[in-house]
Amino acid sequence: MSSGWTSRPSSAASRSSRHSHASSNSRAEDSSLKLECKAAYLSVFDDIHDNIMNKKDFILVLQQTGRNPTPKVVQRYWDENTESISFAEFVDICRKEPPTSVDDLLRAFRKFDINGDGYISLEELYKVMTMKGEKLSRQEVKAMIDEVDENKDGRLDYKESEIFRYIEFCKMFVATTEECKKMSLRVMEKKERQRTQKEDQPSVRPRKGDRKLSQASVRSGEKRLSQASLKSDDLPKPSPRNRKEKQRVSRTGNFPQPSNLRSWKHAQSKGCFFVDEARGFVSHQYLLTLMEDTAIWLTIQPITIGDHGGDVLDRPPVDTAMYILRADHDDDKALVTFTEHQDSKGCYGVRCDLAAGSYHLIPFTTGCRLRPRKSDSSKEAKLVIRDKEGKITLTKPFRKALEEIFDMADLDGNGLLSRDEFSWFNIRTSDENVADDEWQVVEENVEMEKGEITKDGFLSLNVMEAEDNDGDTEDLWITLNSMGYNKALQLDEACPFKVDVYAEDGEAALEVTKLENPGLLLEGTVCASVIAKGDATKIKSVKDLMLYTYQGDARATVVIENKSRTKVTMELDCSKSKNCASNHDSLVCSIAVPPQSRMVGMHLLPVNESAEWFVQCTEAILK
Repeated sequence: MSSGWTSRPSSAASRSSRHSHASSNSRAEDSSLKLECKAAYLSVFDDIHDNIMNKKDFILVLQQTGRNPTPKVVQRYWDENTESISFAEFVDICRKEPPTSVDDLLRAFRKFDINGDGYISLEELYKVMTMKGEKLSRQEVKAMIDEVDENKDGRLDYKESEIFRYIEFCKMFVATTEECKKMSLRVMEKKERQRTQKEDQPSVRPRKGDRKLSQASVRSGEKRLSQASLKSDDLPKPSPRNRKEKQRVSRTGNFPQPSNLRSWKHAQSKGCFFVDEARGFVSHQYLLTLMEDTAIWLTIQPITIGDHGGDVLDRPPVDTAMYILRADHDDDKALVTFTEHQDSKGCYGVRCDLAAGSYHLIPFTTGCRLRPRKSDSSKEAKLVIRDKEGKITLTKPFRKALEEIFDMADLDGNGLLSRDEFSWFNIRTSDENVADDEWQVVEENVEMEKGEITKDGFLSLNVMEAEDNDGDTEDLWITLNSMGYNKALQLDEACPFKVDVYAEDGEAALEVTKLENPGLLLEGTVCASVIAKGDATKIKSVKDLMLYTYQGDARATVVIENKSRTKVTMELDCSKSKNCASNHDSLVCSIAVPPQSRMVGMHLLPVNESAEWFVQCTEAILK
């Protein structure tokens, strides 16, 4: 029988084991620290061999690691004699300076409860956030208070019975610094992938955009937290009646796009706005699916068709914006962002970060330039003629119009019409989808290529329709009118456009899902965007009535919000605006706003986009 002591390690062995375990832990922690430091470093610089050359970058890189250094800490490592700090020196500094913890913040809160009343006011928290680390604005600090201020009294209740709320507040702060570190790791991995892909390519000049993006995205943990959690109602608004007259000059240059766009994944589709007498504006709508969290660059622009081959219009273009909505919402809270900026060719664009998932893309036009025709006094064009043998043929003008319609219906731009594309065309012209037996007839009777209709095949379908009606063109005119053509075969009640989506990471899929008027969803979304970003004015003569005015690079919108329980009719007078056109027949209009609702009062665009323009509106209650 063995002695019991043989199963027990000796003291020396135990010490050796503990030392080995501690060394292993120490090495693992140090390796983790170096990885975090490297990720933080590469989120600001292109290479770890680049030295930190100024104090501002030193603070920024420290913040990327989850540290929020005080001026005293910064001065300890960067004094008047410091010229640079290497990556190795930076790692050593991070070993000595631990990240900001919950306990650090709680101690700071206790210290700055200046009057000892058990509360942290806006002024007191403002001192905390401006004396410890990078300075924040008063609005940013207020947004942080609003996030956890349950009773909405503008201060944090710092009582022992409610200390858990402070702890949650501090945890939010610390969690955000962890977000920064994770983001830095993603940036580092992305750069390493790009470096690997470009090993066999000529070297290129480093992008300045990478550095600017990291600075913008990690100004501080608190700022990113407050921005991420703000709702439209939380956004600071200017004081009522203190609005200054805004003057704008429409942009004539291109807005900045990512410099490395060629390496991003690309999805595109055409679409069209149609003026519909019964339903207002009808347009194609889309579902965007992203496989990974990614930055995207999205543009939408009007295009010409036919002889111009998709060139952008030279005349003042129809405004074609895009709203991006979360697919898991069906109200105005779904809004993510929209295309605010426009270049001289009528291209609207937006760059933003989106999580993996699905998003609705809803095109939008104000109606200031694309308008219903008031009358059609032009002579009706001839569509078909009979040749010497009595066969029905298409006239040249009608053939040209049909070729343009084919290009409008060819959403993917491959020169053919798939069954889906032909169905969307059919939905627009007859409100019906293409059934299986109908598609079979098409396949058997017209020219096809790779299972899709050719342009000649599409033309022959219209010849067949004319033959079936013995030369009567009534049905052909229904098609033409549905697609936006007048009697002279001019496209005056439709605006084709092109959508391009670029994703920096992962694949992006763009699918047409609807061809209809977005209705109240788009109206609510536009109102929400104006309320979030516009200037607010309280109407003094009526309780619970607000007016919001948003003016961007090339569009202005006025929204009326009626919080009362009665209908309000208001007159908007924007006649003193300069160089503006409205979606109404006049710059003066009457708007009836139902109780507890919001609605667009007026859209305005510059008449001359190269000239100065501004919006100046007054309001009056009619009843």
